[in-house]
Amino acid sequence: MEIFDLHHPLILVFGILGNIVSTGVYFAPLPTFIQIFKQKSTMGFQSLPYVVSLFSALLWMYYAFIKKGDTFLLITINALGSLVEFIYVIIFLVYATPSVKKHTIMVVSATMALCIVISLGSFYFLEGVSRALVVGWICVGVSVCVFAAPLTIVFQVVKTKSIDFMPFPLSCFLTLSAMMWFAYGMFTSDLCVTVPNVLGFVLGIIQMSVYKYYKENRRKVPDIPEVKELEHIINIKTSNSEVYPVDSGQSSGTEAEEEKNTAKGGGEVIEHNKCRPRATVDVESCGVEVVTISVKPVLIICAA
Repeated sequence: MEIFDLHHPLILVFGILGNIVSTGVYFAPLPTFIQIFKQKSTMGFQSLPYVVSLFSALLWMYYAFIKKGDTFLLITINALGSLVEFIYVIIFLVYATPSVKKHTIMVVSATMALCIVISLGSFYFLEGVSRALVVGWICVGVSVCVFAAPLTIVFQVVKTKSIDFMPFPLSCFLTLSAMMWFAYGMFTSDLCVTVPNVLGFVLGIIQMSVYKYYKENRRKVPDIPEVKELEHIINIKTSNSEVYPVDSGQSSGTEAEEEKNTAKGGGEVIEHNKCRPRATVDVESCGVEVVTISVKPVLIICAA
């Protein structure tokens, strides 16, 4: 039995593994759409990735139908992918704002029209091996775009030095999926399956490497100790108030003495330092409130 025999056990193994891992890829955005459902809002997310994934799954399913040979495993995973991505797009449309909804409908319409043109054009104007070859390489181009899309996230991580923008499980699933389908394409001698998954594997490794690098660097950054601001006492009265700057360190030390002197003076300013006026108020007669805030030391007083 030749290694590229369609009934070779390894073809079945890698095909099944590819289906399992790709299922994980398709369901990876599920938490996002659960959040959209709960919030009743798209929360700024974009619909384009899901529309492109739907377009890719539909084209690959069509390719699997017109290609000769045992392509059942390609059909199953892309049928599931088409259904899941279609549901994602519907949920997005339900909760999108009118302007976003209009834009999404235009993108979906253009994408579906392109898919129909490719399908009907290849069906009526091409036949046999050439039909599958043309559709296959169109699928390669679309898959390259799908795999290259996360590069924008990689650039964002490098720019911000933050891994919050990169979902590691999705990157891991994409890398494993590329490995499985690359092996499947090798054992079936299908370049259209092999080529895009080589790129997908390389980009997946790059994403996980960037994630690990910035995650390790974030751990090495020492915690900056929290600096506590000094608390200052401000005495407030509700009528004819004036503001004088005071030294917070010395004002607290003479507070008791000033209160005694104030009792004699009815809340007026009775003592001034050589370089710094100090004042106080009658607490009982003026209705003074003591407030603690973190600002430049000032003393607010009022004349009775």
